[in-house]
Amino acid sequence: MKENDTITTLFKNLEGSFDVHETPQGHQRRFLEKLNQQQPKTKKTNFWRWGSIAAAITLLVILGGSLFAPQAPQEADLASVSPEMEQTQSFFTTAIHFEIAALQQYDSPESKKLIQDALLQVDKLEEDYQLLKKDLVESGNNKQVIHAMITNFQNRIKALEQVSETLETIKTLKNTTDETYL
Repeated sequence: MKENDTITTLFKNLEGSFDVHETPQGHQRRFLEKLNQQQPKTKKTNFWRWGSIAAAITLLVILGGSLFAPQAPQEADLASVSPEMEQTQSFFTTAIHFEIAALQQYDSPESKKLIQDALLQVDKLEEDYQLLKKDLVESGNNKQVIHAMITNFQNRIKALEQVSETLETIKTLKNTTDETYL
């Protein structure tokens, strides 16, 4: 009961000091408008905060996943085996480009189909070479794979040389039959 007396006494002492006036007209509406104006800023700030947290988590998941994901097999070519093989690859690559440039000299309507067929054959051999590059990594620089890669280069050069010789023969025969005899 003593507590009840204390509270009653407190209210009697504060009587008359309470703010009992009516709020001005439209006060509640103005208050709600101000409150609504502040909320979008808070939501926008929360959006950026949560968005940046989500982005950071996504980045961590991607990076973590790439560390534990199985690695795609690397490719290696002859140049990765040894300096001698690098020179060999360089020699063959240069020879192939030289032979292709030589074929371009015979560019005529009659030889166009023959040149296209040769370039298609070289493209197929290049696809085979790409597979050999993967095999080289998987086999750990196996000598048989290295030999197959060198043979692939040789086959490309041989195919281009044969077409070049055939075109030269056609050109020679054409010039000989077009000559007039006196």
